[in-house]
Amino acid sequence: MHAFAHYITPANVLAALLALLPYLAVALFPQFLAARVDALPHAVKLLGPALLAVPYLLLTVATGTFHWQGCTLYAALPVCIAVLLGQAAEFDPAQRGNWRDFLILLVLGLSVDLRWFEGAWPAHLAIFNKILLLDAGIYGFVLVRKLEGVGFDLRLRGLDLAIGLRETAFYTPIALFLGLGLGFLHLHRAWPGFLPIAGAWFFTFFFIAVPEELFFRGWLQNLLERRIGRTPSLLLTAALFGLAHFNKRAVHFNWRYVLLAAIAGLFYGRAWRRDRRVGASAITHASVDSIWSLWLR
Repeated sequence: MHAFAHYITPANVLAALLALLPYLAVALFPQFLAARVDALPHAVKLLGPALLAVPYLLLTVATGTFHWQGCTLYAALPVCIAVLLGQAAEFDPAQRGNWRDFLILLVLGLSVDLRWFEGAWPAHLAIFNKILLLDAGIYGFVLVRKLEGVGFDLRLRGLDLAIGLRETAFYTPIALFLGLGLGFLHLHRAWPGFLPIAGAWFFTFFFIAVPEELFFRGWLQNLLERRIGRTPSLLLTAALFGLAHFNKRAVHFNWRYVLLAAIAGLFYGRAWRRDRRVGASAITHASVDSIWSLWLR
């Protein structure tokens, strides 16, 4: 607790609020934000994402770790994403997937998975990198590209919960059978208490499940579905989701994690495509991850 309190400073808290604001604002008020961004002059609309450098500026100046390269990165990359996706909207009005869409997904995916930019942040605060890149993607795909069928709306419905928990129930026996059999999962019978369980679930939902489901299902599976069809896009996205876990919990290629994550991706994809709702697949994802972290790690 004392070590955690060390990071709770006015600058860090303000930077966190500013970093989370675009993510949560678009998730909760998508139509309102889209209308406001549409009303902006074109140049302001494309240059506005440069403000995502402000959280980096606040945090690193306060901690004495500021570098112009990092500030330039978090100002320029979101603008480049907005410009490219603005062009994609112009050249691909049918939204079948333009090379610019897939280039941006490749850059965002690799930069998070391979931790390209995390060195720009102070130790233990690299989560800001993931959130700012998420913000840049949200601004570009949702507000500039206006990609349809994403389902990035966290005003959750009862049906989202039902679908999410249904897919969790379908996947859990498969994960237990394979995971325990392969020695990847290890059962722990301890009961941590209701508050730790709820805390783990909500943290996982907002900071792991929603960002990953938005990327893999709302953007990638959505675009692939228009190109290669419903079932092939589900399978390909699940495979790519599995491969994104190749370097987790291991120095070398972690094939057990890749296998279980790829199978999980099938159920996350099913949850999303039922009503094209990121909230539904994020419920499945958060539930699976919470069960794993609390009782099976």
